[in-house]
Amino acid sequence: MSERGALRTRLDLLAREVAKFGVVGALGLLVNMAAFNLIRHTTDLPVVRASLLATFVAVLFNYVGYRYWTYRDRDKTGRTRELSLFLLFSAAGAVIENGVLYLATYGFDWNSPVQSNFFKILGIGIATLFRFWSYRTWVFKALPAPQPSAEEAVPGTDRFLEQRRPTETVERAPVRN
Repeated sequence: MSERGALRTRLDLLAREVAKFGVVGALGLLVNMAAFNLIRHTTDLPVVRASLLATFVAVLFNYVGYRYWTYRDRDKTGRTRELSLFLLFSAAGAVIENGVLYLATYGFDWNSPVQSNFFKILGIGIATLFRFWSYRTWVFKALPAPQPSAEEAVPGTDRFLEQRRPTETVERAPVRN
């Protein structure tokens, strides 16, 4: 395959991955925003705490979507490691996401429902870039490329290996006394 063809294949695979990540993320956004507004309007929790709870619910939803759909073909060994890293990077994303909301709410006193939703979505957008990079790089690691068989690596290997070496017979000269 030419370099251009290989690059095209890699870009196609990346585009599919981004699309699947986006679908799960969009559904997670709906879960996050629904939980945020439900918690915010049915409890007396402060805005950022309601947002943190909603983020946690969305993180659990997203893990299932990423593991079993977006990255289903990736390495499945070491689930404890995978889940630990997922939660670690999700927590970092939650800090980014809710840090934007915190700054808007307590730094600038932008606390109306419309403002809160806007800054929550802005924070999610920024955190999504971080999450995409960290999940694909550290959490859902790609499986190593399959190694070519001996025949694929060196054509004609089978015939060479099947040939038997002729048995060498050493003729001895008669021994003279």
